[in-house]
Amino acid sequence: MTITALARRHRLSRSTLLYYHRIGLLPPSGRLDNGYRRYSASDEDRLRQICLYRETGLPLAEIKRLLDQRHGELAASLHRQLVQLSAEVEALRRRQRVIVELLRHRRILEGVGIARKQAWVDLLRSAGFSENDMDRWHVDFEASDPAYHQRFLEFLGIPEREIRSIRKRCRSA
Repeated sequence: MTITALARRHRLSRSTLLYYHRIGLLPPSGRLDNGYRRYSASDEDRLRQICLYRETGLPLAEIKRLLDQRHGELAASLHRQLVQLSAEVEALRRRQRVIVELLRHRRILEGVGIARKQAWVDLLRSAGFSENDMDRWHVDFEASDPAYHQRFLEFLGIPEREIRSIRKRCRSA
């Protein structure tokens, strides 16, 4: 199979496969009569493994090391990757908490210009908040500053009836 056919089959660019060849990650099995690179079924199997490992976030150098070993250390590499991802997730959660705290401060919030409920909900969801997290946020906000929570909900353009319902739910939680 040619490099173009292999790239198309795996939804990769030709230049990606050329790069993989250049760094020794996926050398072709040989050359065709016209000089084009020739990839075998085993090359394609290797590419499938590369793509799978890339989805885990492993760096290419680590993938090459894993694939070139006779007795792989896949579990150890994946465990290291999981630990690293967990640390990154925790760092993102810390950022979320800082952003939420900043948004609680009146001057900062009013300068942000978020004036619609859906924009706020979308922002929290994109930051990784679940429905339960958002409910907890409202409960904490209501408990810490009920008057400002009211103004914030009005600022988002939420109808008064819905605001009363949100605040009542917060107080009973």
